[in-house]
Amino acid sequence: MSRRRRAAALFAAAVGCAVLAASLTSGYGDSLAERYGPLRPVLVAAADLPRGKLLDPRRAARLLEVRQIPQRFVPPGALVAPGQAIGQAPLVTIGAGNYLLSPQLRLPRSDAPKPPSVPGGRTPVELTVSGGEAIVALGVDPRTIRVDVVVTTEQEFGDPGRTYVAAPAVDLLALVQSPPSPGTPAGVAGWSATLALDRDQALELIEAEAFAHDLRLLPSLG
Repeated sequence: MSRRRRAAALFAAAVGCAVLAASLTSGYGDSLAERYGPLRPVLVAAADLPRGKLLDPRRAARLLEVRQIPQRFVPPGALVAPGQAIGQAPLVTIGAGNYLLSPQLRLPRSDAPKPPSVPGGRTPVELTVSGGEAIVALGVDPRTIRVDVVVTTEQEFGDPGRTYVAAPAVDLLALVQSPPSPGTPAGVAGWSATLALDRDQALELIEAEAFAHDLRLLPSLG
């Protein structure tokens, strides 16, 4: 085979591989779209966004980015463009990699309440919890409300587990969204809460954090 024919054969093979790769990629993309819906833009924190720090245009351009995810995984209230966040401040610290949700932001207020002091006989205790979305969705400073801490125990050795209020109407001193853990489903956030607890509540909840299935915050009705 001449050098010219060999070059032509190699070129034809390369074109064929490129066409095949494009076909496979297109088919994979079509399969994902059919299964999870078309891709939609979501606004994501490229770095930690501190609670109460105003997002001006310069900070938004540096700290926010738009990603494309399947429609099925877009969480309710997700922002889609940096312009929707400009001029607002996070109600809680938003960790890098988390979606920006509309209930997490508000216009800054000059008369924002001061952080509550720890009541007498109580100690600030930081715990990993769930349910922070419900607190943020109230649209008020989380530090101005009280919460019930609900514990759900694991099922083991014939024990079906149980759910009970371990600490009713306790002061919420801080609420921070944690970075997503590997394998966490899209739109599911973890939270770190600092609560004003008495000694017995602190001991029970620290133990529950280690062994229980879930510690959940609920807005207190009491």
